[in-house]
Amino acid sequence: MKALLATMLSCLSGPALALSCMAPDVAHTFTALDEQPETFVVVHGTLTFDETLLPVTDWENQDATPPSTSIPAQLTGQSLTRDGFTAPFDRAITFDAVCFGPWCVSAASGSEVMAFVKYEDGAYVFGLGPCYFTGFFDPDQAMLDTATACMRAEACEPKFQ
Repeated sequence: MKALLATMLSCLSGPALALSCMAPDVAHTFTALDEQPETFVVVHGTLTFDETLLPVTDWENQDATPPSTSIPAQLTGQSLTRDGFTAPFDRAITFDAVCFGPWCVSAASGSEVMAFVKYEDGAYVFGLGPCYFTGFFDPDQAMLDTATACMRAEACEPKFQ
C-alpha cells in the first residue's frame, strides 16, 4: 500500500498534470492488501455518511487541500467469508476521505460498495482515495465472485501488476 501511495504521489509533480489511476481490479486490491501486516475486512453493503464533510479542493490554494479527512460513517451489509458475503456487518466506521494533492475522493452517501475496511485497535476505517483502490462502488457479480475466489485462495489473478 505504501508503494502504491508513493507511486501515485510521484505523479503529482505539477498542478498542470492530471491524476492517472490504474483500472480498478478486485484481485489486485485483494492480493496487495493480503500482503500487508494490517487486518482488512471486505464488506459488500451500503455506506452512509454526511456528504458535506467531504474535502473540497480550493483550486486557488491547492496546498490547503487536506491529505485526508476522517468522517463518521455507517457501513451496513455482509462481510466476506470463505462462503462468500455471508457474515452480517452493521457498524459505525470511519470513512477516511483521502486526497492526492488537489485530487480528492468523491462518494455519495447511500452508495452500494464493496469496501476493503482496515480493522485496527477495535476500530474500522475505510480509507478511500481518488483512484478508488480500496472501494468498488456498484460492484457487479463478477467483482463479488472474484473477491470470494480470492478469499478461498482460488483463482485470484490480478489483471495488472
